[in-house]
Amino acid sequence: MNIRKATISDAVQLQQIARQTFSDTFSAVNSGENMKKYLTERFSMETLKSELQCEDSEFYFAENEHEIVGYLKINVGNAQTEPQEPGALEIERIYVRKDFHGKKVGQLLYQQAVEIAKEKDATYIWLGVWEENHRAVAFYKKNGFVEFGKHTFKLGADEQIDLMMRLELKLS
Repeated sequence: MNIRKATISDAVQLQQIARQTFSDTFSAVNSGENMKKYLTERFSMETLKSELQCEDSEFYFAENEHEIVGYLKINVGNAQTEPQEPGALEIERIYVRKDFHGKKVGQLLYQQAVEIAKEKDATYIWLGVWEENHRAVAFYKKNGFVEFGKHTFKLGADEQIDLMMRLELKLS
């Protein structure tokens, strides 16, 4: 398994893995209309290229024999989806193809985020995770994250509740 930083030239591959993994994760529990709207808007080529070019966001691919099997998106500064205290790093997305669940791909991507957070001298890592995504909530709790709030996440026309979780990296 290899982890590599994605660049603007990876936009098509990013769009493919993003749409596939998001759809695999959430299509069974959301309406087709809401899924289509979200996938079309959030993972449009224009949106992804803009995110890839943002200096406060980074994407990483997990590759198995040169095949992309998962990805990570992190944000700092103004790229974070919600304002945070100084020293915060957001994990906006960790998604892994279904056929690679249970093979430690998510853990490798998570460890990449922790390493980057340490390099950037972040004091904590935070994220939002849908309260009904029990697999992901358990993953983050296992890795030491604790809930510190909730926020609304809009998937198409559906408003869902995300748990906001954080992991302290060092004392401030």
